[in-house]
Amino acid sequence: MSFINYNAKEIHCKIVYFGPSLGGKTTNIQWVYHKTQNNEKSDIFSLPTDVERTLFFDFLPIEIGDIRGFKTRFHLYTVPGQVVYDASRKLIMKGLDGVIFVADSQKERMEENLQSLKNLETNLTQHGYDINEIPMVFQYNKRDLPGALPINELRSSLNKYNAPDFEGIASDGTGVFESLKTISKSIITVLKGGELT
Repeated sequence: MSFINYNAKEIHCKIVYFGPSLGGKTTNIQWVYHKTQNNEKSDIFSLPTDVERTLFFDFLPIEIGDIRGFKTRFHLYTVPGQVVYDASRKLIMKGLDGVIFVADSQKERMEENLQSLKNLETNLTQHGYDINEIPMVFQYNKRDLPGALPINELRSSLNKYNAPDFEGIASDGTGVFESLKTISKSIITVLKGGELT
């Protein structure tokens, strides 16, 4: 749920990176952060847990344009991938505008991908969101690893919502900005009163 800062003439939108632990959510956000101009972003903040970190920062993309004279500022968050941090996930997901689901392409991680997707569905429902209506993008990460499943198999197992999806290698930036630009455009479409197709 975006909010408007009338003094700064900005609309603030929240994008959450969701997926299994160590699947590439943090790497995605770090890549975006390091490739964004300094005058367009805040500092990056980290909330450490035992295994993973929750990262967040906000930035003002130039190429998105404005909505009725307001610039759009995006706040990017990762959620901890492990189920034991479900309370943290719920808190981070509150007020989101869009989700990038980062799946781990390795065959041995498919069960964790499915559990994480089920948890996403549950959390969205608890916050009053319809997963079929919220802007969402799938990124099939770690495509460079030898045990990566074929894209068609990942798509048929995970993307039953027919959301836009991308192959990714977050460690070298492959698919990172494609995923972010697509979710950003979907959010802008919703803010302008359009519908997702």
